[in-house]
Amino acid sequence: MELHKHKAHPWHGIEPGDKLPDEVTAFIEIVPTDTVKYEVDKASGYISIDRPQRYSNIVPALYGFIPQTYCGKKVAALTNDVLGPEDIEGDGDPLDICVLTEKDVTHGDIIARVRPIGGFRLLDHRQADDKILAVLINDVIYGEYKDIGELPEKVVDRLIHYFTTYKDMPSDGVHGIEFTGVYGAEVARDVILKSREDYEDEIAGLINDCRCVK
Repeated sequence: MELHKHKAHPWHGIEPGDKLPDEVTAFIEIVPTDTVKYEVDKASGYISIDRPQRYSNIVPALYGFIPQTYCGKKVAALTNDVLGPEDIEGDGDPLDICVLTEKDVTHGDIIARVRPIGGFRLLDHRQADDKILAVLINDVIYGEYKDIGELPEKVVDRLIHYFTTYKDMPSDGVHGIEFTGVYGAEVARDVILKSREDYEDEIAGLINDCRCVK
């Protein structure tokens, strides 16, 4: 067992899992009971307040990201391949993931071992903003699901509704998130692998350079 003196940075210091992409480690930022949207501060690694939830758009599952992933050129290329020559770019963030479980998890800033079963292809102001859907390993209700097609349709609809409305402000009538499709476990695994390649291509080298300059 490797011991660390300091808390690992959630994005860069936590391993994404040794069974990737069939099973991954998810870092959970927010849970369904949160009335404030939390997210990891990229510089410090601490959980920060992004914004209060002004309306009744509460996340319907555990929500966070897969460590050591990045939505860059290769993740964006998957979206461009499906939509055609749209010239979509990656959003420059770690790959988002939402996790289904029947348990009441009361807070974020935790890690969980999960199985990807599909995902949602979304665009946030013309940037690829995929959301991987996963289930908690050994969960009594959701743990046996292997693909998004096995889920009750209303569960999927509820998640799509959240992700396509959670940034909307009723007063301005502007919809920043565009939903373009659902994909199954096989595509989700490919998205995860491409996000790992983007991380190695665009982020890992920068971190190594910083570690050398001391």
